[in-house]
Amino acid sequence: MCILKFSNVSFKDDNKYILKNISLSINEGDFVSIVGPSGSGKSTFLKLCSSLISPDEGDILFKNKNFKEYDAVNLRKKVSYCFQIPYLFDHTVEDNLKFPYVLRNKTFDISRVKELFNIFNMDISFIKKEVNNLSGGEKQRIALIRNLLFEPDILLLDEVTSALDKDNTLIVENVIKLMNKRGITILWVTHNEAQSRKYANKLITIESGLLKNLEVLK
Repeated sequence: MCILKFSNVSFKDDNKYILKNISLSINEGDFVSIVGPSGSGKSTFLKLCSSLISPDEGDILFKNKNFKEYDAVNLRKKVSYCFQIPYLFDHTVEDNLKFPYVLRNKTFDISRVKELFNIFNMDISFIKKEVNNLSGGEKQRIALIRNLLFEPDILLLDEVTSALDKDNTLIVENVIKLMNKRGITILWVTHNEAQSRKYANKLITIESGLLKNLEVLK
């Protein structure tokens, strides 16, 4: 079943096309790698997917309903974007992990936090740490945990392992693979060719704002 559809979507900045005439369909449970040169429009594509920006032309549908019909905040709860550079706010890890519960007016679930900390190979004591004292790898894992406390329908990943060492990269890859097996649709931007084909069932190539190729891998 199609979960996300782009129909002749274009996006311009200062009257210059960043993406032009993108048409494609993503199915539920897909693991899609998105590749292409720097500046080709890959991050812009993810921002469109999460309604952080709106297309200048064309339509985007989520579960057969136009993005324009959704409340943007509610849509982003279903289509979750994890940035290349993790942004943690306030003072502690706990502050960050409580935010998704505050946003949904729900009680903080420490058991869910412990479950995800275990999957990400982190000790629960990290919850009391100051965010300014975390390493890059720790910040990235905390940002991902924050995104996954309430599992989205689609998880958008923008080069989330580009600054990580080999061990942290493997941890993150294994978690993303697990989330996909649980039914979360993954869209992953990466510059690593081996990584782009490691888990994905589809490979999208974007060049100069155009969809150059959509390859089915398995």
